[in-house]
Amino acid sequence: MIPRKVFFTSGVGIHPEHLESFEVALRDAGIEKFNLVTVSSILPPNCEIVSREDGLKELSPGEIVFCVMSRVSSNEPGRLLSASVGCALPQKINTHGYISEYHAYEETAQDVGDHAEKLARSMYSTWANEAPLRTLSFPRSYSVGESGDWMTVISAAVFAI
Repeated sequence: MIPRKVFFTSGVGIHPEHLESFEVALRDAGIEKFNLVTVSSILPPNCEIVSREDGLKELSPGEIVFCVMSRVSSNEPGRLLSASVGCALPQKINTHGYISEYHAYEETAQDVGDHAEKLARSMYSTWANEAPLRTLSFPRSYSVGESGDWMTVISAAVFAI
């Protein structure tokens, strides 16, 4: 089982219940219909990066879907939540790259995106002994409202087999 395609997505969910805030974030990201299995950090060789719209067309409701996910939750009013996945693309398409996940409190989307890229770049470079072709990140941030409701922020790299 080697994924052929990957897409990146993010979401924010707000709800009085912690678990349901996660569900709402999955809905916002468009991936609530799948049985998600989180995996570690390898971008498979020859894996095509596609748009979220095209990636979702590859998947069916109820399908077991593998992803790398960053997730953060809080119900503390005013707390800034940020999550990102980063990706280091290999120099040669027939070798593997890396995907990292990073989340933080009180860091901006730019900061967590930069950190996720740094992690992916480092993981790739220490394996390949070269810089990646390029890096990218998919950050998302949101501040918890004053209501005390739970908020969850996610960022994910979702694979299609």
